[in-house]
Amino acid sequence: MTTYDLIIKNGTIVTAESVIQGDIAVKDGKIQEVGQALQGTAVRVIDAEGQHVLPGLIDTHVHFNEPGRTEWEGLATGSRSLAAGGATSFFDMPLNSTPPTINKENLDLKKACAEEKSVVNPYFWGGLVPENIADLKELHENGVIGFKAFMSPSGIVDFNHVDDETIFKGMKEIASFGSLLAVHAESTVICDQLAEEKQKQGKTTARDFVESRPIISEIEAVRRIISYAEATGCKLHVVHASSRKVVEIITEAKQRGVDITVETCPHYLALNIQDFEEKGGLAKCCPPLRDENEVEDLWAAVANGEINVIASDHSPAPASMKTITDNYFEGWGGISGAQSTLNIMLTEGYFKRNLPLEKIVELTATNPAKLFGLTNKGALEAGYDADIAIVDLNESFELKNEDLFYRHQHSPYVGMTFKGKVKTTIVNGEVVFENDEIVSDKTTVVQ
Repeated sequence: MTTYDLIIKNGTIVTAESVIQGDIAVKDGKIQEVGQALQGTAVRVIDAEGQHVLPGLIDTHVHFNEPGRTEWEGLATGSRSLAAGGATSFFDMPLNSTPPTINKENLDLKKACAEEKSVVNPYFWGGLVPENIADLKELHENGVIGFKAFMSPSGIVDFNHVDDETIFKGMKEIASFGSLLAVHAESTVICDQLAEEKQKQGKTTARDFVESRPIISEIEAVRRIISYAEATGCKLHVVHASSRKVVEIITEAKQRGVDITVETCPHYLALNIQDFEEKGGLAKCCPPLRDENEVEDLWAAVANGEINVIASDHSPAPASMKTITDNYFEGWGGISGAQSTLNIMLTEGYFKRNLPLEKIVELTATNPAKLFGLTNKGALEAGYDADIAIVDLNESFELKNEDLFYRHQHSPYVGMTFKGKVKTTIVNGEVVFENDEIVSDKTTVVQ
C-alpha cells in the first residue's frame, strides 16, 4: 500500500474544467493521484468533507517593497497575507523596492530576501526603464517572469517611466528573446494636464481625482502600446484595466492576431467612486475606481471570457501615507488587498453574480500559470506541484483589521462581509496556513 505525505479526502475538487468529489494524494511536494476513495496511508490526512479544494491562487501583481521599503510591507508579511487568502505563488513587481529590480544584482538581492522570508512561492518581474535596456536579457536569463514598464510616472523616484522611444526599443529587445512586457497604461499627457487644471481651480475631491484620470487615458495608452506590439512582435500584458471599454480595445487586438492579454483587479470589481469618497485614501489607486455601471460592465467582461487574469495589485503603504483630508490628489495611490482576492471573487462573483467556480480557478490559477510558463502550477492533477487552497463556502465572516496579516493592518475591504472562508493553504505539499494562523517553519523570521 502506497504511503503518502498527505491525503486530502472527501473534498469538492474544483478545476478550470470541472467540479468533482474526490481525494488528492501528495508526496514530495507533488500531487501523486486524484480520484475517489484513494487507497493508501499518509503521514497526515485532511478531511475536506463539505469544503471545496482549489488550486492555490497565483497572484501575478504584488508590490512587497523589499529590500529598501520593508516598512511599507515586506516579503514576510506580504507572503503571509497571501497564504491566509489561499494564494500559493506571487509575482513581485520591480518597483517600490530600493533598489528596483532593473539588473541582475538587484534581482539577486530580492531573491535572497524571498528565500529567507517568503512562505509561498516567489517569482519576480524585471523592470523596463530608460537606463536598463542593456540589462534586460540578463534579467531574463536569470529567471524574471517578464518585464514591467510604466507609460506614466510611477510615483517612485528610482523607477522612471518610459518614453515612446524607450518602450519601442525595449519591446524589440524583449521580443528578441521571447519574453513579454506588462504595462501600466495611462496617458501622461492626459492625466497631467487634467490634474493641473483641476488643482488650479481648487477642485480636489475624490471625484475630481477620478476625473483627472479618465478611462480615455487608459484607452489612449493601450492603443499606442498595441501599435508598438504589432510593430515589434513583443508579447504584451496590460495590467489593472479599470473598465470594459479598455478591455474591448484589447479584445479587438486579440482578434486581429496581436499576442496580448489583460488583467483586472478585485478592487475594480468590488469598489466604486462612492467607496472612494467614503473610505478616503484607503481606496485610492491608479487607475482610479470607477462608477457602479463600470463595475457591472467589468463583471460582464469577466463572465464573457474577455479578461485573462485577476490579480490583486497589492500596493501597501503606512497609514500616514494613505491619510487624505480634503485634497484627494495627495496620499499614496495603492490598495492593500492581497489577502482578499479569493474572498471577493467568491462573494461578489460566485454568490452574487453566479460566476462559476471553474471560471474563478481559471482566472486566478490556471491562466496565470499558462500565460507565464509555470508548467507545474495552477492545476490539481498528478505531477503538478501541491499548491492547494481549501475553502468553506458555507462560512461567512466580516473582515476586521486584526484579521489582516499585512504589516499595516488596513484595507478598503475591512468591514465587508464575505462568504467563503479559506481554511487551509498548502504550498508544495506543506501546510502553511490553517485555523486562521500561519504554521510555516518560517513563522519566526524577523521581519
